Amino acid sequence: MAIHPCASDDITPLELMLKIMHELYAEAERCAANADQSADLFGRADGNETRIKLLNMAASVGRHVAPYIHPRLSAIEHTGKDGAPLQSGVLVVPSAMSMDEWEQAAQAKR
Repeated sequence: MAIHPCASDDITPLELMLKIMHELYAEAERCAANADQSADLFGRADGNETRIKLLNMAASVGRHVAPYIHPRLSAIEHTGKDGAPLQSGVLVVPSAMSMDEWEQAAQAKR
């Protein structure tokens, strides 16, 4: 029975995907650094094509990872009681009011 590579390294699938994405990106950067040298030596731009393929692969992995790292924002409509518009205000409570008087004043505002 084959052991899953993630299980043997104590790494989650998400961590593995992130590692692969970073390694592909790093390799693409190495290709970019070497592209100028290889074009001078051999007169061709194969390094740039390889770099683009590696970046596309890194982007593909990133697309699969993104939903788990960057939560989606959704619009939430805030309403008051029974769908009425929200009401806001400030209730000023003088320190001379008793707790009963404060509760009565708060009840009258609702």
